[in-house]
Amino acid sequence: MSRQKELPKVLSSDERAAFLGTFNRRYQGSFRNLVAARLMLDCGLRAGEVVALRPEHVSLESRRLMVREGKGAKDRVLYMSAELRDLIADWLERRPGGPWLVGTRDGGQLDTRYLRTMVKRQACKAGIAECERISPHTLRHSFATQLYRETKDLIAVKEALGHEDIGTTQIYAHLANGEVEAGMRGLWGQDDRDEAARQAEIDELAEGILEVLPADVRAALRRRLEDGE
Repeated sequence: MSRQKELPKVLSSDERAAFLGTFNRRYQGSFRNLVAARLMLDCGLRAGEVVALRPEHVSLESRRLMVREGKGAKDRVLYMSAELRDLIADWLERRPGGPWLVGTRDGGQLDTRYLRTMVKRQACKAGIAECERISPHTLRHSFATQLYRETKDLIAVKEALGHEDIGTTQIYAHLANGEVEAGMRGLWGQDDRDEAARQAEIDELAEGILEVLPADVRAALRRRLEDGE
């Protein structure tokens, strides 16, 4: 039997703000880490793609970001917010020399293991629940979930993430329609729907979760629910 797939953790809007608030731009190392975190959180870059970025891959004028030879040796173009563009512009004036956009203090290439440790450390500093689970991929998941929530377009999410198979991208539909959206409504004080609407959304979320399960587990669970067990 295939192992049950676990829905990945994503950051809520409050968790995102708390996480980003732990960085101090006054210090070069913390500023660099903020840029790396925003590239993962705002553009969905993998840790390996962040450390491979070079200044010439960024166009401040067009706000385009070129990911060269990402996973599967595929290039892709992403678009930055004005806020991220301005952050990178400030960083380019302060960063140490070397070929990498976010490199070490002596201009070398960062290790992806450093990014994993850094993200987890800042998440715990921000007081995020289950901070030990937070990783660079959590930031990528958070970006993808929010992008799908805004566009409802899995193809757009697939292209932004550089996925080979749309099936890999499907998980973000479940996250956006369920965990994140429900959580955001609660945070924004908008959970005042009538009971029928609330039940309909619960049913929709349940269907989404069932679709993630292996077929034999899904069939067994449906039988038990129908039998009232």
